[in-house]
Amino acid sequence: MARRHPARDEHHTSGTGDGSPERASEAGIGRRRFLGYVLAAPTLTVAAQLGAEVLAPREAAALIPSLPGPAELLDLNELLTLAALPTSNLITIRIDTDGTAHFALPRAEVGQGVTTSSAMIVAEELDLPLDKVRVTLADARPELLFNQLTGGSNTTYSTYTPIRVAAALARARLLHAASLVLGAAVETLTTKAGAVVSPAGALLGYGELAVKAAALADAAVEVTLKDPDRFRVIGTAQRRVDALEAVTGRKKFAMDLQVPDALPTMVCRPPTINGTVRSVANLAEVRAMPGVTDVVTVSTGVAVRGRTFGQCVDAVRALRVDWGPGTAEGASDATVLEKLRRAELPLVVPALPLLTKAVDARFTFHFASNAALETNCAIADVRADSAEIWASLKAPIVAQEQIALKLGLPPTAVRVHVTEGGGSFGRKLFSDAAHEAAEISKALGKPVKLMWHRTDDFRQGRTHPMSTSRVRATYSLGEVLTYEQRHTSVATDFGHGIGEVLTAEAARLPVADAAFSQTMFQLTQISPYHLGVTTQLLAETDKGFNTGSMRNIYSPNVRCAQELVMDELAKRMGQDGYAMRRRLLKDARARAVLDKVAEAGEWGRSMPAGTAQGIAVHTEYHSAVAILAEIDCRPETTGRKVPNAYTGPRVTKVVCAVDVGLAVNPRGLEAQMMGGIADGIAITLTSGLHLRDGHFLEGSWDQYFYTRQWNTPPELEIIVMPPSGDKPGGAGELAVAGAMAAVACAYGRATGTMPTVFPVNHAEPLAFTPLPTVPPVPASPTDGRDRTI
Repeated sequence: MARRHPARDEHHTSGTGDGSPERASEAGIGRRRFLGYVLAAPTLTVAAQLGAEVLAPREAAALIPSLPGPAELLDLNELLTLAALPTSNLITIRIDTDGTAHFALPRAEVGQGVTTSSAMIVAEELDLPLDKVRVTLADARPELLFNQLTGGSNTTYSTYTPIRVAAALARARLLHAASLVLGAAVETLTTKAGAVVSPAGALLGYGELAVKAAALADAAVEVTLKDPDRFRVIGTAQRRVDALEAVTGRKKFAMDLQVPDALPTMVCRPPTINGTVRSVANLAEVRAMPGVTDVVTVSTGVAVRGRTFGQCVDAVRALRVDWGPGTAEGASDATVLEKLRRAELPLVVPALPLLTKAVDARFTFHFASNAALETNCAIADVRADSAEIWASLKAPIVAQEQIALKLGLPPTAVRVHVTEGGGSFGRKLFSDAAHEAAEISKALGKPVKLMWHRTDDFRQGRTHPMSTSRVRATYSLGEVLTYEQRHTSVATDFGHGIGEVLTAEAARLPVADAAFSQTMFQLTQISPYHLGVTTQLLAETDKGFNTGSMRNIYSPNVRCAQELVMDELAKRMGQDGYAMRRRLLKDARARAVLDKVAEAGEWGRSMPAGTAQGIAVHTEYHSAVAILAEIDCRPETTGRKVPNAYTGPRVTKVVCAVDVGLAVNPRGLEAQMMGGIADGIAITLTSGLHLRDGHFLEGSWDQYFYTRQWNTPPELEIIVMPPSGDKPGGAGELAVAGAMAAVACAYGRATGTMPTVFPVNHAEPLAFTPLPTVPPVPASPTDGRDRTI
């Protein structure tokens, strides 16, 4: 894979995107002064206090400009950041006597690399080597209120300045302490590599100064942040701080923790979504099986606790349960699609053939699995007057408060430890496993180490909702006059709220949940193009499914539909797809990334019949990405045989250009783009769930057909654009929508037919044999080596 970093070999300013040093100086935070606090503690402990700063939308010229949408005035990222500001002073950095800086990050690390980027920010502002920064994950802290939610690509965006202020304050206090020890004026001292240096060359390590620097307690101190021109860590490519532990298997996830007496536990789950237990025919027989210690009925099924997970699997398979109906009984893809059609909001602008022409299209997006490679798991130790939970949680305050409510305990009696997670993609916004583990532990009066089976995750876990997008765009004389999009979706569960129980409970109310979904839709959906009078509206229906805010929430489907219509508009108006997009783009940064991929990907080059390029732009969370994809849909490619695999079309090349304002860690940003591209390829071509008779047919990764090696583009180029601002935008979800749209457009151009159903392989007959639903856990395969490719 080729990797390019224009920021490394081109002169640039830390501006706002228009290249003006004056504008950069006015908008930048580099020389702004902030107020911080020194807190009472044995060694130096500091925190930040911030004010709000909201960016205004930029103007762009167009023949028929569109009014800015809600998300262009205030988006989800800004809302989450503003909500977090009041408790930013509770985010602290501590300097220990060994010279290390310790930061308990109030966010979840689920593989996206936020522990690395956070460590880099601390190291930069403290003038400390990166390996002397320790970033851990904070336990649930209700006092943080809206400041402990991981989602919306918001972690670095919202914590960047608070972390910098706290680190700058720590450095200032260390300099003050050193001046007292050395008898030198503070302004004559400097810091380097974790030490204070005097003009005479005397060195005092941070560890030596940690206690003395803490002498001034609970005092407000003003600090000035380092000028970005002096950055030596931020903006450089760094390997992950946990890379060695990850590749050597020493990284600790929930299932790696050893909690006394917490034995393996699994649940026998119903054959249909959210089915219920009527009775169990052979409880005594299963309780007598080797290694089994307990069997108990809970709200989600029948829980089994045993000495090993293998013994739990055997017991789950042996249970004979009479199941009651679920919440989606008898539902199928066809019945859900019919509900979506009935719930669709009407289009307003009529097609007027004598005056204008119109592109009319309806797109269908099937259910997609929100499973991560690490299945749902949690450890719970519930006692009469207290409880302790260990799990990878992106909304730990909600988990703590809801579990306390369920157990009948005060929230202060429930400790929730946030562990590292093996992926999330929105899945871990919900604490399903933690709730279930707590319920089982209370019922048994014993600690449990709960793990879902992979098949449980696919069939009873969270899914990205099935949806449709109805689009009408009118045009005349080479210009787009109106653009209407009516997105209709199975209801998305926002029961995690925005990080605490008030909004979480509001999101579950019969009326408020609709308002919550509408708010999320309007705060995330941005049309990057001037398309005349533009409306994008959401309608939702059917709450019988376990859904969640899968990566990018609504954006992949909404943007995919719009970019396909853009291609169709260009075709009908006789315009080049890239040139038309470029002319209609609202934002200069979006235009820059589009130009970059068109140049690097050689847009418009001659290609064989059955192959084609697609191009797309996505702007979100104060960042912009453009992706050019090439696809091969020729019979010799789509018909290629790979054992136990669905092959189909292959994406052969992807060029991605990304502008996140300021990339804290370009290497981490590249990794995020790669993951998003793989997601986009999957949900476009191969990855979807089939619903039949109230359950999903897919039961494993080898049936779900996520992007594999044989579908990964041999040519992949990630271009990190030069900094266009002095703070980072969101990146975690950015590439998914752009990649899906670009691949879909490439597929349409290669086949000559605009795709309207996703994934494109969803039509039956199935490419796999479904696993049985009873027992819910399939027999372990005995041909594992044969499946290794």
